[in-house]
Order: sequence, then structure tokens, then C-alpha cells
Amino acid sequence: MSCMNLSSWVQFQTCSMLNQAGRSRSSQSFHLLHPLKTTIPTSSAAPHRRRPTSPFAVSAVLTKQETLTEEFDEESRKPTFNFKSYMLQRAESVNQALDAAVSLRDPITIHEAMRYSLLAGGKRVRPVLCLAACELVGGSESMAMPAACAVEMIHTMSLIHDDLPCMDNDDLRRGKPTNHKVFGEDVAVLAGDALLAFAFEHISLSTVGVSPARIVRAVGELAKSIGSEGLVAGQVVDIDSEGLSDVGLEQLEYIHLHKTAALLECSVVLGSILGGGSDSEIEKLRTFARYIGLLFQVVDDILDVTKSSQELGKTAGKDLVADKVTYPKLLGIEKSREFAEKLNKDAKEQLAGFDPEKAAPLIALANYIAYRQN
Repeated sequence: MSCMNLSSWVQFQTCSMLNQAGRSRSSQSFHLLHPLKTTIPTSSAAPHRRRPTSPFAVSAVLTKQETLTEEFDEESRKPTFNFKSYMLQRAESVNQALDAAVSLRDPITIHEAMRYSLLAGGKRVRPVLCLAACELVGGSESMAMPAACAVEMIHTMSLIHDDLPCMDNDDLRRGKPTNHKVFGEDVAVLAGDALLAFAFEHISLSTVGVSPARIVRAVGELAKSIGSEGLVAGQVVDIDSEGLSDVGLEQLEYIHLHKTAALLECSVVLGSILGGGSDSEIEKLRTFARYIGLLFQVVDDILDVTKSSQELGKTAGKDLVADKVTYPKLLGIEKSREFAEKLNKDAKEQLAGFDPEKAAPLIALANYIAYRQN
């Protein structure tokens, strides 16, 4: 798959605004980098890290109080599909499955720490994407639930580790003190490790009604998405990019297609594999997920500078303080929103060939990611 030429898109947008203020945006399509691409952008490969010297000023991003629009509500209120009811029901199913999977047993401390973060709430977007993709290709919720739980366990692990003092050093997650603030850094590291290991045990031993070949394929997909060519790759390049002045759009895309989008993509792909999807269906859904994965991060960057810590349930503005490169920093708020709209549109186009009724949850989830407020 060819690289998404985001820089060209931004340049085209800028020229269009200068030459013809009322002109509509280009209809050209662009493609995302493969999220498991092994080649790191040249500017990120240097081993030397320059620590932040000055935070990026909020005033340079925000000129007024701005909030995302709620236009998606009209679509999600269609009589044929109740998105709110769907999310509540699926989130409850996922929460029950997680509670049963990670019970409180010896050693008590480690299981308390695992459950503290795993059951702390959250929107459960990743597991719901997994379940929805499974049903879209003809599978059932029960076939994908262990995989959905496994994805959420790994997501929780990434949050526990990301909050550690050696990483982002955060004190708040989902409106509660972070894991290491409650249990200590040593137990927090081990809780994340335990969730990572158990995720693979759970998907391997608890998946029923699916052929062994598809389970093995799903396990391989999950492992690759979070390893040194997936989530970890994005995290490492993100760390190496802190404080650098020459981080561009291509490198930013690389970071987020790995750090954020890889696990969202994996959620959808796992569901489609376990649900019995064909190779062509799986690849269409992979592309859909790749778009919404990057969309998730673009919106996250916008929310980080437009919402308070109380509204987000986590520390707001921390990317600015750490001098991290974000989409609002490179593009500005308005162009970041335009880019988010483009990603949302392109994502939903990938679902055109599927049963509209079965695709409704994924369409609504794409809109939810695009217009979420926290």
C-alpha cells in the first residue's frame, strides 16, 4: 500500500485557501502507510534525543473556545439502529466477560492491580469494534468475545505502562489515580506484564466455535500489531521525537499508525478473522480500521488542547508540556478537523460493499470516534 501523502494534502489545502477562498477541498484519495511498516522515517532514526526546551504555547493553537460538532447524532438516531443502546449493551457484555476472566485470586496484590485498571471503565471502543466486525462477516458475539477481551487487556497494559514515570509520568487515568500511584511502580509494571501474557492465554484457550487455524491466525495478528513493528515501534519513535524541531507529518503519521492505530486495526481484523471473513473482506476492514485508527489520534490531539482534565478524565495539555508533535501543532485546529473529516469519510467508504444493516455499528463507531468529546 502506498504512503498517504499528508504533506501534499496540507500543501494543496493551503494553496487552495490562498488562491480561491471558497473553493472546495480536493477529491483526491490518499492512502495510509502500512501500520506494521518496518522502515522508520529517517528523521526519527537518530539515537540522540533532545529534551524539551520550551512547551508549545497553547495560545498558538487556540484562539477561542472550540468544541467538536455533534452532527453525527442525526445519523446515529436513525430508527433502524440505536447507537447508544448498542454501545451500552456491548460495553456491559465486555465488562462482564472481563470481570469473569480476571478474577480476584492469589496472589491478591497483582490481581487487584490488574482489575483496578482493567475494570476502571472506559468506552470499550476496541472490543466493541472486534465484536461488530465479527458479526459483519457472519460470525457471532461469542466467537469474538475472548479476542475482544484480549484486546482490552493489552490496551489496558499499554495505558498502565504509558502512565509510568519513565514514560509519560501521568497521575490520572479515566478520572482515577493511575495504577502506579495506587500500587507502586513495581506492581504496576508487573500488572501490565500479567495482562499482556494473559491476553494471549485467554484468546487461545477460551475461543469457541472457531477453527484452530483461524485462532492461530488471530494470535499471530495480535502479536505483530503490538510488537517491535507495531505498538512498541510507535511508542519508541514517539519517545525519540520528543523535543525535536524537525518532526514532520510523515513521521507523525508513522508514530500514530503504530502507537494508536495498530491496536484499533487489530481489533477489527481479529473480529473479521474469527467471524469467518474472506481475505478480501478482512483487507477491506483492515483499511477501514487503519483510517479510524489515525482518526482516533487526530481527534485525541484536538481534545488535548480544547478540553480540561476534568472533561477528559486524564491530564489535559500534557503533549504541549512535553513538547510533543501533534496534528494541531503542525496543522492548526481547523485543518486538523478537516483532516479528521476526510479520514472519517474514507473509512466509511470501505464499508460500501457490506450489508448496510450489519455495517451500521461500524459506521456509527466511526462517527463516534470522529465526534467524541473525551
